[in-house]
Amino acid sequence: MATWKIDPVHSEIKFKVRHLVVSTVTGQFHNFDATVEAEKDDFSDAKISFEADVNSISTKNDQRDGHLKSADFFDAANHPKISFVSNAISSKGDGEFEIGGNLTIRETTKPIKLTATYNGTVKGFGGTEVAGFEIRGKVNRFDYGLQWNGLTETGGVVVSDEVKIEIEAELNRVANAIAA
Repeated sequence: MATWKIDPVHSEIKFKVRHLVVSTVTGQFHNFDATVEAEKDDFSDAKISFEADVNSISTKNDQRDGHLKSADFFDAANHPKISFVSNAISSKGDGEFEIGGNLTIRETTKPIKLTATYNGTVKGFGGTEVAGFEIRGKVNRFDYGLQWNGLTETGGVVVSDEVKIEIEAELNRVANAIAA
């Protein structure tokens, strides 16, 4: 079994949501961790666990970030982590996968499906094996208790219910432990 850890310096955990119906706001989490365990070199049997620190959210606007951390959205004071644990992976061929798992936000856990593109594995600096992935998905924020919303003067919603997830992940293989 090979263990891989996400490289936070070369990875991004982003989300996108429609704002005022006509534009998109992008945000990201700066502090996160992920571990992938796989026996197969193509990751077709991977088991994935991921966690993000809600307080590390950034949309490049301090006021909006504060609102997102508040009880109207993530409620970071009471629910400081977002987590994902995979429970199924299926190969679609050509390095494409569908990943099933459970996403937990605000202590609400719901099943989600993500698509992943495996970009390959190479030897990185120092000889460490490095694997790259692009992962996409979407969730309905209302399913996780992120209920705040407002209406524009014309009746449009301020923030869409659909949130797109975009992850660029670079994983480093962890040296295997020597059995005692």
